[in-house]
Amino acid sequence: MHERMIAYAVSRAAGTAQSPADNNQMWIWIGLGIGFVALMIVIALARYFGLWLRAYLSGAHVGLLNLIGMSLRRVSPSVIVDSRIMLTKAGIPIETDLLETHFLAQGHVGRVCQALIAANKANIPLNFQRAAAIDLAGRDVLDAVRTSVNPKVIDCPDPAKGRQTIDAVAKDGIQVKAKARVTVRANIERLVGGATEETIIARVGEGIVTTIGSADSYKAVLENPDAISRRVLEKGLDAGTAFEILSIDIADVDVGENVGAKLQADQAEADKRRFQAEAEKRRAAAQAREQEMLALIQENRAKVVLAEAEIPQAIAQAFRAGNFGIMDYYRLRNIQADTDMRKNIGGQDKRTET
Repeated sequence: MHERMIAYAVSRAAGTAQSPADNNQMWIWIGLGIGFVALMIVIALARYFGLWLRAYLSGAHVGLLNLIGMSLRRVSPSVIVDSRIMLTKAGIPIETDLLETHFLAQGHVGRVCQALIAANKANIPLNFQRAAAIDLAGRDVLDAVRTSVNPKVIDCPDPAKGRQTIDAVAKDGIQVKAKARVTVRANIERLVGGATEETIIARVGEGIVTTIGSADSYKAVLENPDAISRRVLEKGLDAGTAFEILSIDIADVDVGENVGAKLQADQAEADKRRFQAEAEKRRAAAQAREQEMLALIQENRAKVVLAEAEIPQAIAQAFRAGNFGIMDYYRLRNIQADTDMRKNIGGQDKRTET
């Protein structure tokens, strides 16, 4: 093949005429190239002509080459064209590049455009950059605009979390159960970085518990439930949040258990068990002391027995030393016998009296 190309180049250089076969092959390649280009143009027209025509007729012109470039950049041309048409009809001109950039950033282009249109109709200051930032932050920018126009109501506590009321105890020990409804409006300026609904619910719940806990009696809470709303609103609970609290309404107030009496009963029961334990401790100590004294008595008795056992030895020693005579011994025995007789008589008289 290289030899044929060299021969062709030499023949061209020498000014020789080409053969009819070579001319036919060249025209075939030229025809194939033209046909391929024409086919691509037909495909492009079939795919993008409808979008281009719709944008052109709507006054939101988007170039055909730009549409082809969107596909190469993996951007949905239909989303961009539809969004641009919506914005143009609403009188909000936005460049196509901004829409493509937001699409490539995994943003919801259609939702952002709808939010811009809704904000424009409601005279809410909102530009594309802020709307795109809100959308990329994970917030529903369209819902935020709708909430700014039409405030929504948040239940406190949230029934989806499993609790139906907020329970607090007044100073008299009576439990009070309350349910509140918070009317909020979205604050577009603080939507990026502001706290969510959970923070509002937590702060309102804390305010309700504090207000009920500071009441002298549960009756005061039942008589003036609006006092809870006023005191909670005075705390400025919407600071640092993405919402503005318009009102806090107490939907329901009910009396619960007598927590104070229950706590007192539990405390009394605990004191009783503590006193019983202390009494049992003292009883055990007394029993131990009694046993100690009995052992001491036995010990002293043993000492007496030992001392009595030494008496005969002492008498015998006195006899041997001449300090004790036989008559002295008999007198001692008589005294002992007389003493034993008196003890026996005294014991018999006591039994007779009983």
